[in-house]
Amino acid sequence: MEFSGTFELEDTTVEEVWLALSDPVLIADSLPGCQYLLAVDGDVDFDELGEEAETRDQELSGDPETIAERAFREGQQYAALMQVSVGPVNPTFETVVTIVERDQPRMRAEGEGNSGDSSFEMSSGMELTETDGGVEVQWETEADVFGKVAGVGQRVINPVANRLVKRFFSSVQTTLHELTLAEMDGKPAGEETEDTGIVDRLLGRSGSNTSDSK
Repeated sequence: MEFSGTFELEDTTVEEVWLALSDPVLIADSLPGCQYLLAVDGDVDFDELGEEAETRDQELSGDPETIAERAFREGQQYAALMQVSVGPVNPTFETVVTIVERDQPRMRAEGEGNSGDSSFEMSSGMELTETDGGVEVQWETEADVFGKVAGVGQRVINPVANRLVKRFFSSVQTTLHELTLAEMDGKPAGEETEDTGIVDRLLGRSGSNTSDSK
């Protein structure tokens, strides 16, 4: 099965969206049904990982340094526990995803998930493009689905997938707005601080225009 589409995030920049979509904590918070999304190495024990997830830093942050420390890494594997409702079927997938490309403004991932009676394999990518009103996200996914989920048929799966993507990006938009407001709170407009320099460096904006290099 193939899925694709576009979603526009308003009043933001490619650099800000790229930073947000590089944060596993924000992704887990925005993705419907996702209980956690954690970097892993080697074989994954999801029972142990669930306990470990409770002790890891899972707080949303607008601090670029915090996000940079935990940001997705190309070649790194990540494990997620996700519940998805597809018609009458409600599997919880133990999922392992590998970031195969991460080069602003493009990111690609490959992965697979298993719930016992259903499974899937997928390859997914996205690209960010600056627009007059914000940022357009072009996304596409190829997936093979097996078991009970496959039995409900593509006519049921397609609208579910599109609804999940819409909810995901809408949540990202809301979180970006809230974090921006929190960062601005108490700071006079145009005030130059040491933190501003850190933000610029981590977003790749110091001395250059990132959008010109695409």
